Amino acid sequence: MGRGKLRIYLGAAPGVGKTYAMLSEAHRRVERGTDCVVAFVEHHQRPRTEVMLHGLEQLPRMELEHRGAVFTEMDVDEVLRRAPAVALVDELAHTNVPGSRNDKRWQDVEELLAAGIDVVSTVNIQHLESLGDVVESITGVRQRETVPDEVVRRADQIELVDMSPPALRRRMAHGNIYKPDKVDAALSNYFRPGNLTALRELALLWVADRADEYLTEYRSEHRVSKIWGSRERIVVGLTGGPEGRTLIRRAARLAEKGAGGEVLAVYIARSDGLTSASPKELAVQRTLAEDLGGTFHHVVGDDIPAALLDFARGVNATQIVLGSSRRKTWQYVFGPGVGTTVARESGPDLDVHIVTHEEVAKGRGLPVARGARLGRSRIIWGWAVGIGGPVVMALLLNTIDLGLANDMLLFLAVTVAAALLGGLLPALASAAFGSLLLNYFYTPPLHRLTVADPKNIVAIVVFVGVALSVASVVDLAARRTHQAARLRAESEILSFLAGSVLRGETSLEALLERVRETFGMESVALLERAGDVDPWTCAGSAGPSPAARPEDADVDMPVGDHTALALTGRVLPASDRRVLAAFAAQAVVVLDRQRLQFEADQAKELAEGNRIRTALLAAVSHDLRTPLAGIKAAVSSLRSDDVAWSDEDRAELLEGIEDGADRLDHLVGNLLDMSRLQTGTVTPLFREIDLDEVVPMALLGVPEGSVDLDIPESLPMVAVDAGLLERAVANLVENAVKYSPPDARVLVAASAMADRVEVRVVDRGPGVPDEAKDRIFAPFQRYGDAPRGTGVGLGLAVARGFAEAMGGTLNAEDTPGGGLTMVLTVRAVDHRPDLAARSAVAERQAS
Repeated sequence: MGRGKLRIYLGAAPGVGKTYAMLSEAHRRVERGTDCVVAFVEHHQRPRTEVMLHGLEQLPRMELEHRGAVFTEMDVDEVLRRAPAVALVDELAHTNVPGSRNDKRWQDVEELLAAGIDVVSTVNIQHLESLGDVVESITGVRQRETVPDEVVRRADQIELVDMSPPALRRRMAHGNIYKPDKVDAALSNYFRPGNLTALRELALLWVADRADEYLTEYRSEHRVSKIWGSRERIVVGLTGGPEGRTLIRRAARLAEKGAGGEVLAVYIARSDGLTSASPKELAVQRTLAEDLGGTFHHVVGDDIPAALLDFARGVNATQIVLGSSRRKTWQYVFGPGVGTTVARESGPDLDVHIVTHEEVAKGRGLPVARGARLGRSRIIWGWAVGIGGPVVMALLLNTIDLGLANDMLLFLAVTVAAALLGGLLPALASAAFGSLLLNYFYTPPLHRLTVADPKNIVAIVVFVGVALSVASVVDLAARRTHQAARLRAESEILSFLAGSVLRGETSLEALLERVRETFGMESVALLERAGDVDPWTCAGSAGPSPAARPEDADVDMPVGDHTALALTGRVLPASDRRVLAAFAAQAVVVLDRQRLQFEADQAKELAEGNRIRTALLAAVSHDLRTPLAGIKAAVSSLRSDDVAWSDEDRAELLEGIEDGADRLDHLVGNLLDMSRLQTGTVTPLFREIDLDEVVPMALLGVPEGSVDLDIPESLPMVAVDAGLLERAVANLVENAVKYSPPDARVLVAASAMADRVEVRVVDRGPGVPDEAKDRIFAPFQRYGDAPRGTGVGLGLAVARGFAEAMGGTLNAEDTPGGGLTMVLTVRAVDHRPDLAARSAVAERQAS
């Protein structure tokens, strides 16, 4: 039995219609005769969605008791026993109740897929793990229920369920998403137009990137080289000259005109040295391209136009932006130039923009080198001159008589020209052929291949010797130029590699991708093993289907005894292996750095633990000693037989003992709580409770009449650990009362917003500057000039730790008019009536 297929309906926000679309698809499949069942679907009391469940087989759910309440979850065993063709599983990112088969619902789905059951599911864009920070910066809400991106990316089908923000807000206002008492809060918070627009853009871009991955994979599998203009991708060809900045900005403006446009700046290091680039200027252009949202690429290619076109077609580009040539007019005798060649060979599917700039026709910044090799055209010209030149010269000299010496000098000039153009072999051919023509036409006896005068023999021998010497010198110069240009190209690549190290680009995958791109390979993998007989493992890779063993690769670059860089795609020449070795060594360094960073992070955690323990000892030595000393003195006084205490004095001493014991209890409780948080041993026991059961209990430790309480009865229940929530609220209230003026009461208010409940503790104290709002939550921090003995500075740290342990947040905000507001957010629980009652409501509304 093969693996099942996963189809996901992706939405930008709750209420766009993911579940409705999933149920509609189920009805279509049932009508076609497909065995489709509802494994778990939440309709959230939305009548239209609830009606869609009618006519579909619903499997029984599993009931779990947790902290005195009963919860229902998908029964994986029941779905596997039923073994349908298709199972509907709502809310892929859902966290299962403790005691379930798996921690996450997506893990349940993986089991169903492994059993060969097709699954249709739903998820919102904010629940993707990689987008957690982005969504939090947009909405201010941290999503605790997430699903790994790879799980969603592996889906066989992803369908975007889209709805414009105004339409979604109208649905919300009509009561089609949340209950009426939650609508106003939702519209003014999570469902603000800006939030919905940003989330919608995230969803659209994510789906577009996924579609682009599908397209790239398809083109690679089917070896499609023709460009498909599915998205505007603009390649900027850089020479390293100052005009590059103008080209990048021009390309960025072109990209802005089309939705989803991309800019890819590419510098091609030509091994023949025909380009002269400034490393400093390339670094500036790289930064500019990345600042404008583009990417920078460094490619090696012997033929710049061909390499540029290959790169553009490889990334499925639609446009190429090049600058007008900086060559002077006379330099065009060496060829039409890169821009003209690219425009001529680009084809109908790739547009080429030639952009003017201030450096046009001003010449190159550095002398033009003549290349790593002479090139095919020069060799052809060299042979043409070497063979045809002596013939033409013989025809011309037969019409005029200049003397043997002049005739030999002219033939020598033809040989030198052949050497300059084509190198050694054309020059040798020219020297041999020219000497035969000299002997036949101009050396007595004429028209015979013999020489009568010995002096003429010497002249011909000198002619051949000079011709061979000149040809050898020219060929040697070409070889030295080739070596210098090759070394310069390698130095440019190594300089770029060193620059990436200095810039802190320590991602192993990014470096391997750079290797794959630079050498034009299909995949690159860094392999390692513990010993000579141990199997190879992949420490990092780039590209599809990387080699699993060095012997499976086209290029194997060993690094040490147990590490190797394996490349697939083509066999590299020996001259490229020196640069590849530098990349391989750097890859090992990056891998070691990542591991050292991991160890450093662990050491940092240990150091932080040591700091906490040191602070705990300091707190025990001072802050705990003070109340102990007070209690000791009061008890000693009461036990003294030398003094007859009055009832009032005795009551005062007993009150002091009680206050000291309360302070000890509070301090020791906070110290123990912080110790539990630092060691990660806080395990919340969640249950559904009302806030009015917990918050009043948290106010018992503050003076009577110092706090106003505002907790509406209509608030939904919350899923929290009652003990942790009480301690967190108590610490917040005690801190607020401590800093509030005597005539100002602290306000504790609660409100519901979308799927969360906020508890606000508002004081009218001096407030906290913005730069200190995060610092006050650090352990052992006293704000301002608070004297010792007022606490060890753990109250807010413990409160935030408990809030985060329960999946909530705790942040500080300014109180309008002065003061500080602590905002504690916890997850709300949406109670639903039973299925029969919901069906009756749906039927009445439908009628």
